[in-house]
Amino acid sequence: MGEIPTILHVDMDAFYASVEVLDDPTLAGQPVIVGGAGARGVVASCTYEARAYGVRSAMPSLRARQLCPQAIFLPGRHGRYAEISGQLHQILGDITPMVEPIGLDEAFLDIAGALRLLGPPELIARHLRQRVRDELSLDCAVGIGRSKMIAKLASRAAKPRVSRAGLEPGLGVVMVGSDTELEFLHGHDVEALWGVGPATAKRLHELGVQTVGDLAALPVDTVVRRLGQASGVHLSALARGEDPDPVTPNRPAKSIGHEETFSQDLVDPSELERHVLRMAESVATMLRGASSSARTVTVKVKLKDLSLHTRSHTLGRAISTGGAIGRVAAALLGGIDPGEGVRLLGVSASGLLEGGGDQLSFDLGDGQADGTQSATSHEQSWQDVTAAVDAIRNRFGRASVGSVAMVNEDGVQVPARRDAPWGPS
Repeated sequence: MGEIPTILHVDMDAFYASVEVLDDPTLAGQPVIVGGAGARGVVASCTYEARAYGVRSAMPSLRARQLCPQAIFLPGRHGRYAEISGQLHQILGDITPMVEPIGLDEAFLDIAGALRLLGPPELIARHLRQRVRDELSLDCAVGIGRSKMIAKLASRAAKPRVSRAGLEPGLGVVMVGSDTELEFLHGHDVEALWGVGPATAKRLHELGVQTVGDLAALPVDTVVRRLGQASGVHLSALARGEDPDPVTPNRPAKSIGHEETFSQDLVDPSELERHVLRMAESVATMLRGASSSARTVTVKVKLKDLSLHTRSHTLGRAISTGGAIGRVAAALLGGIDPGEGVRLLGVSASGLLEGGGDQLSFDLGDGQADGTQSATSHEQSWQDVTAAVDAIRNRFGRASVGSVAMVNEDGVQVPARRDAPWGPS
C-alpha cells in the first residue's frame, strides 16, 4: 500500500481574473487580463477565455494584446485579492493549522493530523474544494502527494485545460500515491522541477536530458559536474522523488520590497532619488506593519538596455524608518550609472528581525559617505515621528500624511506592496 500522501497543494484558478469576474458578472465569458496594459506591462492573471488565444501569466502585455486584441485589460486591485485570500485561508485553517501560504492564491497543507477526524486525503481535498466554491464562489485545484513538489505537480494536473477548441474541465482533485509517484514525476519535462530555470534547462538539455526521468537516470556525479555541487545534488534528489522540505506554517518573510517599471526611462538623478525615497517610505511602512526591522537594504535598477544592476548594504543594526532606509537606498543608487535611462527601480529590505529598529552606524565608502553619514542618528531621532505618522494613517487612511517624496498632483501616494507590480498602464 505504501505511505499515505498527506501533503495538499491548493491553487486557485486564474485567481485575480476570477475575482474580477466575480465582482463584475458582465465580464463572464470574456477574455479578461489583469496586469499592466502599457507597453511595458506584464500579464498577472487571465481568464481561460484569454488563455484560449495563447495568453499566459508573466507574458508581456504587448504580446498578449497581439494574441487577443479583444481582451479586456484591468489594472488589478491587490486589496480586494488580499481580502478574498484571507477568507480562503480561514477555510484552510479550519482543516489544519499546518498551512503554509504561497502568495495570495495558493498554499500547502499537511493534513496528517486531520485524517482521523476528517477522513482520507482525497475526501478532505474534495470537501475543501467544495467549501471554496460554496463560500467564495471561486474554483481551485487540489493536488495530493507525499511531498510538496509532488502535490504541486498534482494540482497542476487537476486544473482545466484550454485550447481554441474550448475549455476542458479539470479533475479538480488529483492524488498521486506512493506506488505511482515516480511514474507520474518522471513523465514531466525537466523544467517542472523547482530550481530549473532557462539557464539550468539549457545545460541539462546539452546532456540529453528532456524529462525528469532522463535526469533521474543520470549518475549524480555527472549532474554535479554540469551544474555544480549544490544544484546537482539537489536536482538529482528531486528527480528521484526525494523532497524533504516540510510544510512550514507562518514561514517568516525573507524580504519586503517595492519596485516599479516606469512608462518612460528616467535619467535625471534628482527624479530618480525622489522615487527611491518614496519607495523606501513604502518599504518602511510595510516593515512596521509586519512588526519587523531590517539590516540589509538593496536597490535594484534595470536600465534601458535591459541590463540589471543591484547594490546592497548590510548595517550593524536593524532599521525600520523610511528616512533611514531612504538614506541608505539613495547612497546605493548614487553608485549606479543610469546610462541612457532607468526602466525599473526597486528598493527592498532583508535580514528581517522582529521589532523596530535601533540606532545605527554605517559607512558605504568614501564615494557615498556624504549621503549617509547623518543616518547614524536618524533612525533613533525619527522613531517618535514615525510612530505618530503610523497613528495618523491608522486613523485617517494611508493617504492622510506622507513625506515630500510621496506627494504628487493627486496628493499623498503611499505605495502598497504590490501597487505597481505588473508595469504601468
